Amino acid sequence: MSDVLRFGDFELARATRELRDADGPIHLEQQVFDVLLYLVDNRDRVVPKTELLDTVWGDRFVSESALTSRIKTARQAVGDSGELQHVIRTVRGIGYRFVSEVSSHEKGAEATAPVRSDHPASAELGTGQGARIRFVQSAGASLAVAETGSGPCLVKTATWLTQVDKDTDASPIWGHWIRALSRRYHYVRYDPPGCGLSDRDLTGRDLADLDMWVDDLRRVVDAVGEERVSLLGISQGGPVAIGFAVRYPERVSHLVLYGTYARGMARRGDPVQIEEAALQVGIARLGWGTRNATFRETFARQFVPDAQSDEIAWFNDQLQLTTDSTNAPLLEAAFHGLDVSELARQVSVPTLILHAVGDRGVPFEEGRHLAGLIPGARFVALNSRNHILLQRDAAFAQFINEIEHFIANGS
Repeated sequence: MSDVLRFGDFELARATRELRDADGPIHLEQQVFDVLLYLVDNRDRVVPKTELLDTVWGDRFVSESALTSRIKTARQAVGDSGELQHVIRTVRGIGYRFVSEVSSHEKGAEATAPVRSDHPASAELGTGQGARIRFVQSAGASLAVAETGSGPCLVKTATWLTQVDKDTDASPIWGHWIRALSRRYHYVRYDPPGCGLSDRDLTGRDLADLDMWVDDLRRVVDAVGEERVSLLGISQGGPVAIGFAVRYPERVSHLVLYGTYARGMARRGDPVQIEEAALQVGIARLGWGTRNATFRETFARQFVPDAQSDEIAWFNDQLQLTTDSTNAPLLEAAFHGLDVSELARQVSVPTLILHAVGDRGVPFEEGRHLAGLIPGARFVALNSRNHILLQRDAAFAQFINEIEHFIANGS
């Protein structure tokens, strides 16, 4: 059988058990990959549901709903849906047929990954091996900084729960972000104090002091050596990016804000959110102080409610690695009492704000509120429930396209 099967913008690599597109590997559960591969291999006919169940699950008894779930995930991964069915067609009462045109290639033939014609094929990928990691001194702390790709410089302001040497293309949560942004930009990200490879000791640092976080970002931008950069502020990184853009407008060409806010959870005038802020700090304290993964999983589900079980397991493990039980509640609490509303009104650089409509981490209304504060800001609503957009989210492709258009055209 052929090693690589190509259809549309995708490749199915038999030897490495990978589905890939132009941005690299797409994470699939084992059974989803098995279902997809079996349908491709038998694309000359309709495959009965019973045959798929017997082939993928063998002697294990599972309900037909398990197969339906895997088919749905496979469709999402290749840009199909139950309505479109351009790739996997349902034949009611019988089973499924793979209907997209497929070409076969042997190992060692021409380059196996599809390449987008509008981006240089030579751009460095955001892999763990390709990341250039160094350390920058800031206010008594050593910050771990990772750089990937080439082109215009895009700096992501730090948020907690990161580790620059682990958030690579092996990550089902962050890998597609790094690959996509590194193909287009000189992409810079860094771990904040208390997290990842940066200094873990937070003694003497006032985590509620926005100026301290802005100074960390300034040290990173200085070290990169670019006169002007685009900033990407996500979640807790948004207020920091806003603070930097106001203090150093001559150093910011574009400001991109995603899933973020002007008002911390304790400053929104909502008693429920004030209680929720305290609850989250408590969950962080318990979640990182016990081996019981339940608390961390509850925390993780706020960020990726639509994640599959293996993705949550990966994220859960990552959460435990990136910080400890002392720092977790301190970092979680740091921005709850912050309010940068007045600073937001002073932003003078071109600004793009994106927010997922069903975001559980930061309510959609906070994104709308922020867009109303920043003069001339462009606001884009994304159709997702995930605070961290997953690769199979249709909103992720829109997110990348919006950023690319904005940085290229300034609007």
